Amino acid sequence: MSILLTASITLISLALVFYSLGVWAERISRYLKLWHVFAFWTGFIFDMSGTWAMHLIAKQPFDLTNPHTLTGQIALWLMLAHALWATIVVKRGNEKELINFNKYSVIVWLFWLVPYFSGLYIGMKF
Repeated sequence: MSILLTASITLISLALVFYSLGVWAERISRYLKLWHVFAFWTGFIFDMSGTWAMHLIAKQPFDLTNPHTLTGQIALWLMLAHALWATIVVKRGNEKELINFNKYSVIVWLFWLVPYFSGLYIGMKF
């Protein structure tokens, strides 16, 4: 196994760990905290890094008509929007927003799982 492949697998796995930790800790506490925002950003950075590493080892060109590529791109943009919005919500400090933010977090996390698991399947298949 190449170093780049190992790095991409490790980075994407770390994205799963940090993003899940932030989303589920927030969901359980029912209140968005600053450390949740750091976990979202950390997961996003690991995901971007792992995606870039996978892009470098891909044998095919970038193709948005590929379902895995399309869902992966949508998930990355959703994660970015989620982390940015969480940052704004924490900075504003509005109690209602801090309490209700977890609903949005779980939706983004569930969508993020689609390319994560399709990537696992593709990796095992080939």
